[in-house]
Amino acid sequence: MITARQSRAARALLGWTQETLADKARVSLTALKRLESESDLAVYESTRDQVRRALEASGVVLLNSDQGEGVMVMRNKNTQT
Repeated sequence: MITARQSRAARALLGWTQETLADKARVSLTALKRLESESDLAVYESTRDQVRRALEASGVVLLNSDQGEGVMVMRNKNTQT
């Protein structure tokens, strides 16, 4: 499951706006804003799943452990560092 903080952090790492992520995830902007709210608003699990899939398709890895949560963006194998 993706959390509000992970979604905001992943967008920041990718340089995406809420509008961009909503478009790529094929969810409404309102639904994404609910998912990313600090108020823990109710969101359909299908919305969370679509957002997670859109981020993962762009190289984001969601990290969850007993010590916390986070995100990481994998480098494209064709990109030189």
